[in-house]
Amino acid sequence: MKNCFDKQEARGRQRLLQDVDRFIEKHDLLGKRDTVVVGVSGGPDSIALLHYLTNALSDYQLSVIAAHMNHELRGEESLEDLAFVERYCKQEGITFEASSEDVGRYKEVHQLSTQVAARECRYHFFEQVMERYHANALALAHHGDDQIETMLMRQVHGSTGAGLAGMPVKRPFSTGMIIRPFLGITKEQVLDYCDTHSLSYRIDPSNSSDRYVRNRFRHHVLPFLKEENPSVHLRYQLYSERLQSDEQYLMQQASAHLEDVIVEQNDKFVKLDIKSLQSLPIPLQRRVIHLILNYLYTGNAPFSSIHIEDLRLMFDSEHPSASLNLPLELRAVKSYTTCYFSFETFLHPEPYEYHLSLRGSVETPLGTITAVPIDSIPPQLSPNDLIMEEVAFPLVVRSRHSGDRIQPKGMIGTKKVKDIFIDRKIDRSERDVWPIVEDRMGHIIWVAGVTRSEKATLSAKKNKLVHLHYAKKLHRLGGQYH
Repeated sequence: MKNCFDKQEARGRQRLLQDVDRFIEKHDLLGKRDTVVVGVSGGPDSIALLHYLTNALSDYQLSVIAAHMNHELRGEESLEDLAFVERYCKQEGITFEASSEDVGRYKEVHQLSTQVAARECRYHFFEQVMERYHANALALAHHGDDQIETMLMRQVHGSTGAGLAGMPVKRPFSTGMIIRPFLGITKEQVLDYCDTHSLSYRIDPSNSSDRYVRNRFRHHVLPFLKEENPSVHLRYQLYSERLQSDEQYLMQQASAHLEDVIVEQNDKFVKLDIKSLQSLPIPLQRRVIHLILNYLYTGNAPFSSIHIEDLRLMFDSEHPSASLNLPLELRAVKSYTTCYFSFETFLHPEPYEYHLSLRGSVETPLGTITAVPIDSIPPQLSPNDLIMEEVAFPLVVRSRHSGDRIQPKGMIGTKKVKDIFIDRKIDRSERDVWPIVEDRMGHIIWVAGVTRSEKATLSAKKNKLVHLHYAKKLHRLGGQYH
């Protein structure tokens, strides 16, 4: 009977090794003579991974460095974790690197949650170790159960795009890649591996507390799923890989349309054309918005699928103007067919007033107006051109005033400039700086590029003509979407 049990145990151990070996080969996670940094907390998962990489993969001839981060969150226990990992590495002849960081203080300074602060500190340390050893990979011990928990948590809390796919098997990081060789096995298999090889490990008491969201999923949801299907971790890993590849394709398609959608951009400001966005299929609309938000938040994405849908609803609304407050004081303002996103407070711009002489030019926030004397009227003129007589000079180019009125060409009475802006659907962000042109008598003769005044009508003699041209700026400032 004992021999039968031993054979079953040996087969189980061999199956685990084969599962991990196949997973590494399938995803091309390691190459021969790679230098691998292993994130080691001292728990069973990371100790098992460290042992596996230094013993079971002897054919790879890996150079392995164990990296331990003391977050200083559990006092003496944290110090004992560090000492335990250091002692294990010394016994096994494994290169050991450690660092301590006051995560509590880092959390307060940067106004982060404990988990996010700990992760940022930990990954910064891992990056330093990888650079020091010119490592090809950072191996982390997340397993199949962790993947299920992560995907469920992100579904419940409204993640978008690739976030719903959970943890990638590998991704670029520092001098190489982050790899997760254990995503194809379960926690139970990890513990069996530790028992089989008589590996000691540390237990974090917080793992048993339902205070943490992940623990609640682990204790109450995961057991039910495993009852329904003991191999559920393989199903979720397959979903993850499919979602990752689908999302990568859709993001590539969305990126290809950014040039059509973005009107203007800089580090803290993006202006998009709503009509161009709405011409795309809805899945691409969502991902274009995602790319824009990811760009503005510089990759630190505090937004969710709810924010993306709220923006889409605002764009679809029949109201010509609306605004939406997004996380970290980012604001989206819709004005007719455009929407601009900015972290900066939308203040009234400074008013301006310039004198325009013959053969002169004036640069305004939205564009440049030039004056050139001509002998005859050109055969073709655009709304950005106006022919004047020299007698009207010098002209004044200014921003609008409250109550401005103009007598549009062909009208008997006058009309508010404000109403003209509304009728022509001029973006609200541009109205206060749109160039208004006055003649020497103080009459508004031109709302540049929009409408000319009846008072700008040429006399019968048409003497000494001047050509005014308005060249509106076309902004497309540098930036990179990812």
